Amino acid sequence: MLKLGGGRFLMGSDRHFPEERPARSADVGTFWIDRHEVTNAKFKRFVDATGYVTIAEQPVDASRYPGAPPELLQPGGFVFHQPEGSVSPADFRAWWRYRPGASWRQPEGPGSSIADRMNHPVVHVTRDDAMAYARWLGRDLPTEAEWEFAARGGLEAKEYVWGEEKTPSGQWQANVWQGRFPVSNQMLDGFAGTAPVGCFDQNGFGLSDMAGNVWELTRDDYRELRGPQAGMAGVKGGSHLCSDNYCFRYRPSARQPAALDSGTAHIGFRTVIREGG
Repeated sequence: MLKLGGGRFLMGSDRHFPEERPARSADVGTFWIDRHEVTNAKFKRFVDATGYVTIAEQPVDASRYPGAPPELLQPGGFVFHQPEGSVSPADFRAWWRYRPGASWRQPEGPGSSIADRMNHPVVHVTRDDAMAYARWLGRDLPTEAEWEFAARGGLEAKEYVWGEEKTPSGQWQANVWQGRFPVSNQMLDGFAGTAPVGCFDQNGFGLSDMAGNVWELTRDDYRELRGPQAGMAGVKGGSHLCSDNYCFRYRPSARQPAALDSGTAHIGFRTVIREGG
């Protein structure tokens, strides 16, 4: 972990999506934060030590989803499926599939494995799962403000965690989608899915993967101008599925909601410790 001294910074942005507005001053105290996202190896140590079972691995409570088809009531998670032809960007069902059996152990469902991805970020975790891991270590999840302060790396109001230019010297700085999402990924950054943690340059604070790779859960319930959204946690940082033509959210001010009751193949987390507890 790295210790960050905290302070006042400009949080949010008036340049992009409504949920990022308004840009405003925010204060955070001193805290420690993981240098990179929690990996499969680290999460496995937690599960091996405690016997913890993630939400994605548990039976679904049918009473909460009356009329749902049986296949959606099996333990599992949401997995990205690249369409073969043109699709409407308004219909996320064209590229997300609920896959029975998908979990942190089998990110794409039965038959997949993390055996060769132990240093990739763990996915298919909900906020409750992430909090269980954090508490096992005597830690917490970051607030949105703490996360964004850390992501900015000391840069005030910059577009990206590394500055204003998207690809300095022609080099991609994060694991994101290059091409027309969701049908064409040019993989100019070298990765089609998640990447091992720490593959890209660190930000000004020495933190890795504060943009792209996987969205990161925060401890905050998701709120926007209309107020809180029930059953949703705030996530930050974007993922390997973020593209300029659809989800231009691999920026420090960007944010979106994540369901509290289901896991997906592009959401993970990192933990914090606050000075003084």
